Amino acid sequence: MPTFSAHDGTGLAYHVFGEGTPLICLPGGMQDSDYLGELGGLSAYRQLIMMDPRGTGQSAVPEDAASYRCDRLVDEVEALREHLGLDRLDLLAHCAGANIAALYVARHPERVSKLALITPSTRAVGIDATGETRRETAQLRKGEPWFAAAFAALETVMADNATDDSWKAIDPFYYGRWDAAAQAHQAAQDGRQNKEAAAAFGAEGAFDPDATRAALAAFNAPVLLIAGEVDLNSIASLVAEFADLFPNAELVVQPEAGHYPWLDDADRFVATAATFLA
Repeated sequence: MPTFSAHDGTGLAYHVFGEGTPLICLPGGMQDSDYLGELGGLSAYRQLIMMDPRGTGQSAVPEDAASYRCDRLVDEVEALREHLGLDRLDLLAHCAGANIAALYVARHPERVSKLALITPSTRAVGIDATGETRRETAQLRKGEPWFAAAFAALETVMADNATDDSWKAIDPFYYGRWDAAAQAHQAAQDGRQNKEAAAAFGAEGAFDPDATRAALAAFNAPVLLIAGEVDLNSIASLVAEFADLFPNAELVVQPEAGHYPWLDDADRFVATAATFLA
């Protein structure tokens, strides 16, 4: 397992899959990159460089917990670029990792050749979902056998009365099919998030949406945003708003996909991503 040193001396790990031109991949949720797998087979087209953020997976826990803040994690991406000896990089980010990617682009636009944001979080650019938008998205699943219990739990979550059981009950909303593969994928993530890091990620000062929006408006490199049609986390209409911030962006809404489109339809996901990254 290869490692490198962040600018503050924290030892960070990454995992390599496939061959060819490197594609740096940032996971979300302040957890290690293992849940990304090989992105449904994208490693057949690009060399995937999967980074474990500080405090997750095989990466070291930093001395300063404040370094988990999103804007400070941008320096990890730059340190990895330097370590790999890349003048420019192609960057893929999932979920909360998209916030790091957006801030990296804002800070180092000349370093990014292509940017792919997969079911991205939109916190860094100040786009927020409403309760009604989440309910409308959830209603797309009303024909599912698990829907009634999951929707009741969702109402509890949105009312800030959630219990651990409530959060667990809404898991099916994040997958296009709540089958054995999805359940195994979700179970594998239980307990893997660094909760201290997740709490510090969006701390005061982490985001300046106006400044980030202005920087993205001047970023002319190609951008791909993939949304899942039924994703309750990164709602497709919000991802469309995110896409509109870039002058050279393509939005793809993957049909019947949730928050992990490479699991819901690997062939469709890989075809979309590989074509963009070719």
